[in-house]
Amino acid sequence: MNSQLFILSLIEIMLSIVITVVILFVSYKILKRLFFSKEDLRGNNMAFTIFTVGFIFSIGMILGEILPSITNVIRLSITANEPIDALTIVQYSGLYLFIGFLVTVVINAAVFFLFSVLTKGVNEFKEIQQNNISVAILTIAIMLSITLIVKDSIALMVSSLLPYPEVTNYL
Repeated sequence: MNSQLFILSLIEIMLSIVITVVILFVSYKILKRLFFSKEDLRGNNMAFTIFTVGFIFSIGMILGEILPSITNVIRLSITANEPIDALTIVQYSGLYLFIGFLVTVVINAAVFFLFSVLTKGVNEFKEIQQNNISVAILTIAIMLSITLIVKDSIALMVSSLLPYPEVTNYL
């Protein structure tokens, strides 16, 4: 058994769980505070619940593309000839998470802009607050579609920021 690889995988699992839980918790609190301060998940407003589920799923898809880059930084720090200090790992991780947060905000803003353009005169936040399930489903469908389309590009952009060691080109 490769004990270094086993320990690295445990660190990656714990880091992924902690980062995901924290980001989902903070995102939910921001969503609730900014747009739906009077709503809760007790089942009184199914449209809000549907919207929240889609929002969390969108964040999860983006995090699923970003977290491997964070774990790659940790792998590189362990296997590199020149060790990478913990501060550098935290800086790269923070940068990747900040990029993911920005992309999530851009996706959500694009969804609401696109929805507003498609349905003139409909205020999606007000409709979701009034338990309009069809508006919640349409909004989330647009959000998840955009997320699915851009998630690979996000992964490529974040992985381009990784500090890979220099390799000699023999070609």
